[in-house]
Amino acid sequence: MHTTIKITLITLAAGIAGAAIARLLSFPIYPITGPALFVSLLCVGGVRCAIADPIRDIALLFIGISIGTGINAQAASALVTWPIAFAVLALMIISVLLICRFILTHFFDFDPQSATLAAAPGHLAFVISLSATLNIDITPVAVVQAVRLLALTLSVPIIALMFGIEISTDILPSGSPMSMVHLLALLGMSFVLAMILQRLKAPAAFLIGAMLVSSVAQITGLTPGILAPAIVLPCFVVVGIMIGARFSGVTLKQLTSSLTAGLVTTLATVTMACLAAVPVALMLGMPLAHVVVAFSPGGLETMVAMGAVLGANAGFIAACHVGRLFLLTLLVPIVVGRSKH
Repeated sequence: MHTTIKITLITLAAGIAGAAIARLLSFPIYPITGPALFVSLLCVGGVRCAIADPIRDIALLFIGISIGTGINAQAASALVTWPIAFAVLALMIISVLLICRFILTHFFDFDPQSATLAAAPGHLAFVISLSATLNIDITPVAVVQAVRLLALTLSVPIIALMFGIEISTDILPSGSPMSMVHLLALLGMSFVLAMILQRLKAPAAFLIGAMLVSSVAQITGLTPGILAPAIVLPCFVVVGIMIGARFSGVTLKQLTSSLTAGLVTTLATVTMACLAAVPVALMLGMPLAHVVVAFSPGGLETMVAMGAVLGANAGFIAACHVGRLFLLTLLVPIVVGRSKH
């Protein structure tokens, strides 16, 4: 217990330091990108980094509530046009899985099953669990997936800037602060829904549960206002730490052996996500960068938070990423089964 607290405190201090340095250097979306990069470097250097589950869950609850306050009736009405995006997203996911598997087997000496798991665009916990049940060496699969996650976290803001979307250093929405009564009510209802979703094994239950509750409350006008920056900024830092901590236990030798494979497959994935996003952005009338965030297979919590920072439709971003995870749950075991020697 004391060890967990000590590791969490060290990790939080590292994340805060990373965010502070990133802000001084004018990094885009510094509360996420700074901790992600700094903590990952510490992990590779041999420092054990981790965040206690309760702190992670509380941070995701607050981020979900914050994102929900930015959803209005106009954003909710866009639901009827999203099936077009889901169809294109499904085709993109299948293409990414098959193309990246080909790259890993033909250029990086991965066996077909390991290549399939490493090529899966996201769903890291599921992929690692499946690796263990198949008696596959988890390390190269985990490293390739962790490199993809970190690379996407750092590259998506840059891609947004390339598409002409300005990312202000003030990344939080403006508005009147939410009353404490409303906030406590949202926290209570969000927690209950999150526990139900968790029991149903839904991904990112605390984030999605809070988003749903906050969105409904915002659309109906029951809880006007936004969360104070003093609450939301530390929660973004926790999300960045979660990304960097994926490298905990990975040695420099393990990283260098799979780094190129991770970067090449990430480049291929981002390229396909950008290509798939173009027709969807045109059909839905959305900014291209917003659709790219929705289609980029980073961590669900990270991409939803980034989408909110970029002013994207948070419901659309979350729906695409949840849909991606459910599709991978069905698709990956089938492709792995067909990949046996």
